Amino acid sequence: MRFALLMAAGMLAGCATQERLSTVDTRNESVGHQRLHAEGKGGSGQVQAYTLGATEGYRMPQLYVAPDPQIGDRDPRTELAPTTICLQLVIDAEGAVERSLALVDRSECAAGAASENAPLLQAAQEAVAMWKYSPAAVCHFAPGKVPSDRGDCEGAERVEPVPVSLLYAFTFEIVKGQHVVRTQGK
Repeated sequence: MRFALLMAAGMLAGCATQERLSTVDTRNESVGHQRLHAEGKGGSGQVQAYTLGATEGYRMPQLYVAPDPQIGDRDPRTELAPTTICLQLVIDAEGAVERSLALVDRSECAAGAASENAPLLQAAQEAVAMWKYSPAAVCHFAPGKVPSDRGDCEGAERVEPVPVSLLYAFTFEIVKGQHVVRTQGK
């Protein structure tokens, strides 16, 4: 079954600009996730900007271990319209998820506040607790040796790993007892 799903996913990869729809039989392959951008003022998703100095750069954290949420039998529903649950992740300076907080102050994330969606929120939080990142870092370059791409720490005199906060949205859907995963190509 897993091989068939991988083959189907490979065949659909050529349709990157069109919405793809695939149906799977198990609850453990039921969710897509995406990074959210910081927005607005206030709320749990508030991100404070840091202004880099003239000889500094910033390397984004890179996600390298990301198990999907496992719903299992904790949610008995056989039908569920696309439902988005959002989390703010606090990533420590070593790249581990320190904690996750439910985001419900955005219109696209409001479903996370509904009690019937508690199993989805719990599944998402359990999954992200196992995620691992190459840590974010501030790159300190020598004066006159600042590269044009300050997002890469190569050539930096000093690399300072830093904690960061990232926002993610998880979309769950169940159709006739089966999970449907929708992804939009880039």
